Amino acid sequence: MKVEIDVEGCAEPLRCEGVTVVVNLHGALISTALALIAGMKISIHVILTDKRAKGRVVYVDPENPLRCGVELDQPGNIWGIPLHPEDWDERGHRVGP
Repeated sequence: MKVEIDVEGCAEPLRCEGVTVVVNLHGALISTALALIAGMKISIHVILTDKRAKGRVVYVDPENPLRCGVELDQPGNIWGIPLHPEDWDERGHRVGP
C-alpha cells in the first residue's frame, strides 16, 4: 500500500511530496520527488492520517537517489495502516492477558 506523504527538511530548506514503499513502526522506505541526503533531519506529514513525525534519512539508494530509508525519532504508526495484531498497542507491546 502506498501512502502519500510530504517531506520537509528540518535544517535544510527543502519540501517535497512522496509516497511510502514499505512502512513499519520505526520508519519507512520512501520515494520522493527530490533527492534527499543521508543524515538529513526531516519532518514527515502523512496525508491520510494528518499525523506528523520527525526523523532522519538513514539510507539513500545509490541507483535511485529518489528512494531512501527514513528512521522515525519516536517509533509509532503514523501511516494509518494496520501493522500489528489487534491485541498489541502501537509500540508493538501486547495488551491484556
